[in-house]
Amino acid sequence: MGNDYRIAIEPVAGRVRVVAGGRTIADSTSALLLRETHFPRHLYLPRSDVVDGLLSASSLRTFCPFKGTTSFWNLELSSGLAENGAWSYENPLQEALAVGGHVAFDPRTVDEILVEPPLPEERLEPIGGRPLIDWLVRRAWRCTSPSALTGQFAGQLLASGVPLWRLNINLWTLHPEIAGRRFTWVRGADGVIESETSHGVLQSPAYRNSPVRFVSEGLGGVRQRLDVDEPEFRFPIFEELRASGGTDYVAMPLPFSDGRFQTMSLATDHAEGFTTAQLGQIFEIFGGLGRLYEVLTLRHDTAVLFDTYLGERTGRQVLGGLTRRGAGQVIRAAVLYCDLRDSTTLTEALSRERYLNLLNDFFERIVDPVMNSGGEVLKFIGDAVLAIFPLDADEADEEQVCMACRKAREAAQGIVEKVAAAPVCGDGLSVQCAIGVHFGDVMYGNIGASQRLDFTVIGQAANIAARLSALCKELEQPLLFSGEVAGRVPENLNCLGPRKLRNVSEDCEVFAVSGTDFG
Repeated sequence: MGNDYRIAIEPVAGRVRVVAGGRTIADSTSALLLRETHFPRHLYLPRSDVVDGLLSASSLRTFCPFKGTTSFWNLELSSGLAENGAWSYENPLQEALAVGGHVAFDPRTVDEILVEPPLPEERLEPIGGRPLIDWLVRRAWRCTSPSALTGQFAGQLLASGVPLWRLNINLWTLHPEIAGRRFTWVRGADGVIESETSHGVLQSPAYRNSPVRFVSEGLGGVRQRLDVDEPEFRFPIFEELRASGGTDYVAMPLPFSDGRFQTMSLATDHAEGFTTAQLGQIFEIFGGLGRLYEVLTLRHDTAVLFDTYLGERTGRQVLGGLTRRGAGQVIRAAVLYCDLRDSTTLTEALSRERYLNLLNDFFERIVDPVMNSGGEVLKFIGDAVLAIFPLDADEADEEQVCMACRKAREAAQGIVEKVAAAPVCGDGLSVQCAIGVHFGDVMYGNIGASQRLDFTVIGQAANIAARLSALCKELEQPLLFSGEVAGRVPENLNCLGPRKLRNVSEDCEVFAVSGTDFG
């Protein structure tokens, strides 16, 4: 029975005053004290003891399976309206009948809640429960990042009597360049330090001979006193910790539901090290704590993967709910289409490995200028790239249109320069690009089959950019602009006249950068 979940309601022998904005807003000698397992105690005052006109009903409602529906109240304070600053149970369940007709104030909203005489110390604590479990239930799930969760966890360990000196949480991640993230808390330091582990580090001697590798590969946990002469484990990190005053070290697997093992390590500089009771507290919450880290990691990984495979803007659109076929919007954008010239010849002349390396290098030379100019790469289409420079607002003025065209031109010319600097493939073969840039309206959203969608842009503006890219090959030009773009960024552009583009009904005025051979 001692560890059962309980609610206890007792009368307060004395006077309770609630002060806000320098004045007493509630004054009662009939207050009730409600204590609940895992939760802080709260004082409930009869509503008749609250200053008239202070409370106004809020639309917020929450539910407690023990006490019933919670009704919230706004407070009309001298400093302004404090939304949801108090609550009550208008139709309490059997367990909480005594607080019916009473109201409790949020301590964060008022200046202070005074009890005269003060309550005994034992009546200030929750009923039963354990400190770390109480924290996990009440506060830990509110953390929005692994860094915040790690900082709170470290603080709670100290508050629970664990002589923590150093805490490390190592989480594997899904990222093209980063293998994992590490969150480090050190007593006396300012906050939690976040660092990254690149994929290359996983082959380094420092990682191979570390407790993190040992634990994450499922080889078990590590417990080692650091102040002994003949340790069981001899990881190099232990010498560093020992030299800094460490006495005891523990590394434990933090399992995720997909079977991967993350790693939590703790160190202390206390002369006696960690006790069994202290480590037992941590072991009790391991399952719940692991799930919190897993949820936060999945959220981070999802955002990273969407950015990587869809682009930052597009990823936000999909994560924001644009997931149905046909969902999207018409946007105005400068569209850049860049193709690899003579790809068929290169494919035949090079081995598959050399061609793939060349293609990846080609894409790298395109993506960097696009992203550096504020554009977004939407997709790789074979050996071509489709990118957009969208306007920030639906009702953009001409200045914003000119800015989008300028960004697209800067990116296009940057690509030409980077591709021109690419190494020669050998056998007289070189890498060349064909870029078309146009401005107009496009449909930006989901197309495809009901169970296999693609988020892209479609429309005449995208078609014209692609056709200009094809015309580059005919005119022996690396870069061509439509009149819609050239008219807004005309510097150093030569008009090549109207040209017929495939499957485009009207001729298109075509422009090239001055000083090039127009063919």
